[in-house]
Amino acid sequence: MINRIEVTGINIELGTDIKKYIQRKIGRLDRYIPKKARQSVHAEVKIWQTNAKNNDKYECEIILHVPEQQLMAKESTLNMFAAVDIVESKMKTQLHKYKEQHEAQHIGHQSLLARLRRLAER
Repeated sequence: MINRIEVTGINIELGTDIKKYIQRKIGRLDRYIPKKARQSVHAEVKIWQTNAKNNDKYECEIILHVPEQQLMAKESTLNMFAAVDIVESKMKTQLHKYKEQHEAQHIGHQSLLARLRRLAER
């Protein structure tokens, strides 16, 4: 689980049910983060309500601070919970790409070390 998740409601009071939902959904994103980076990751979640032509919409924005980068996803829907779900899905996609980039370097490094060890044993 992501340890530090800051949940903020801008001009809106967030209930305990939405806060727990956000903690559960966003906390699970750590499985898409490389193992070495998991300790330093923290998330900021902001939710606010907009009135666009008499339609109340909720906007949800997540900023995930990972080593060397900040990943951001934002969505606007009629339901707070749906906004969190959609933003979580967008963040999964971004984290999958981030993990591929950072683990590819790690795997290549491991195989290089293994080759050097084999050469030294000869």
